[in-house]
Order: sequence, then C-alpha cells, then structure tokens
Amino acid sequence: MYASTTQSFQQADDYYQNPPWQKLLWVKQNYPDNYVDNTFLEELQRNVNVRSYNYWTMVYESGVITQHISTVVIFIAIFVYLQDHILSGQHLIWVGTFLTGFGYIFWDWMMVKTQSDYEFKRQRVAKSAFFFFITLLGLSPILKTLTSQTSDDTIWALTVCCFLTNILFHDYHAPQANNSIQIPGSLSTNAAIFASVLLASRLDTNIDVFGLLSFAVEWFSLFPIFRRQLRNFSQYIQIAMTLILLLSCIILFIYISKAVVIIYILGFSFITIICPYWLIFIQKYKNEIHGPWDEARPRLQRRHRKKNQS
Repeated sequence: MYASTTQSFQQADDYYQNPPWQKLLWVKQNYPDNYVDNTFLEELQRNVNVRSYNYWTMVYESGVITQHISTVVIFIAIFVYLQDHILSGQHLIWVGTFLTGFGYIFWDWMMVKTQSDYEFKRQRVAKSAFFFFITLLGLSPILKTLTSQTSDDTIWALTVCCFLTNILFHDYHAPQANNSIQIPGSLSTNAAIFASVLLASRLDTNIDVFGLLSFAVEWFSLFPIFRRQLRNFSQYIQIAMTLILLLSCIILFIYISKAVVIIYILGFSFITIICPYWLIFIQKYKNEIHGPWDEARPRLQRRHRKKNQS
C-alpha cells in the first residue's frame, strides 16, 4: 500500500512538472519547439473539401466560357465586315437597337415572372440610354481620328491584348439566386470597350464608328448581364444560347477565314469536351490534408450580433 501511494505521488509530481503537451504557442511548456505527441496524427483528414464532378454538368457549365469567347469572335467578324464595306454602320445600328429592345422586353418579362416585388423605372432607363448614345454620336468624329498617327500593327497588337484581358478577367461565376442585377467586372468591360475604340478608329466614316461603338456597349456591357440572368431562368435557354453563338461565329467567319473557323471549332471542342474529362481524370491525384497543424480560423459572430441588436 505504501508503494502504491508513493507511485501515485510520483506520477502526480511528474504530471505537474511535465503537463500534457498542448498545441498552444502562448503557453510555456517543458517540451522542444518541434515536439508533437502520439495523438498528433489522429486528427489527420484527407480530401475533406474535394468536390466530385459530373461530366455532363461540367460540359454544361463550360458554356459560360465558350459563350463569352464567341461574343468576342462575333464582334471581330462584325468589324471586318464594316472595314470591308460588306456591312454598313446604319444596318448595324438598326440591328443592335432591335436586339437590345427585344432583349429588354424579354428581360422585363422574365423579371416580372420570377420576382413578385420587381419594380423598374423604364422611363429613366430610356432617358439615360438616349443621352448616352447622343453623347457617343457627338464623340464619334473625335474617336475616328484618335489613333490616326498610330500604325496598324500597333493597333492590332493592342486589340489582341485587350480582348485577352477581357476574356481572362471576365466574371464567370454563377449568378445569385435572388436574380439581382450584377454589373460585369470593370477591368474586363473597360478592356473590351478600349479594344472597340481602337478598332473603330480604323473605320472610314463617322456612322460606322458610332455603329461599332454603340454595338460594343450593348455587346460587352448589357449582353453579359442578360446571359447571366438566363442561367438562372432556364437550363435549356442557356444551352440554346451557347449553340446560337457557336453557329453565329461559324456563319460570320466562314466568309472571312476558314482557318479561323477550324481553330475556333477545335478550341470550342477542347473547352467543352476535353477539359471537363481532363479535370475529372486528374482529380484522383488530389491529396489535400487537414489536421491540427492548420491555422485557427476565427468565427465571426456578425449574424448573432445583428439578431441581438434587432
């Protein structure tokens, strides 16, 4: 009995001299800095946040990327038609106005159908659009001669860089469920508009410049918002929009360069068919580990504070 009592006192003394190791930097412990106990790897977790992808879902989601690339290709084709006098600026203005009006009517109907509390000041929108295009029409002669002292090679190089910036920095994320209007990224939109100004400065008449720039505003500022809203509205409309833009690119560029059409179809197939399979294939090599060595994540209590304040 005396021996067991002595042993228990010895264990208690060892416990107070060398308490169990804790993962705390602010506590001074009688252990080396690189010490870990035997239970350190018991909390090891592998691939906790790995998401399993479905092939056809990935093919559907890739349409967001191919749609935006198709809009850039269509805009370049329209510029080529204007420069070669195959398309006139007046016809482009009427087509752009008709498509914008049709899209606005469809947008308004779609928002009224999906949101019960939807209110939109149509008169204010029409007035703002009128003053904007009147201002753009007055600036067309200035924009036409903006790069008159710059060589064509420099213009083409800057245009390619701007469109690449537009594609790389475009906002491809899924829309919110509340159907709120989300303005596209400023860097992507500004790069596309700047590229449009560079291309418009190589046209012959002021009406062509105004037609291309007005179409650029509709195409790169309003159309991305409309496409994003369609993703919330219907999956079939989203697929139809992707196919319509694909066929439009092929039809418009088949008279300009067949090589570009082939490259475009190959790129479209690579993004839509091969890339989803590639992503699913390499997912099995993912090895993400989590454990007690991870940094602590603060828990914000904003929601609880708001409830208490209310």
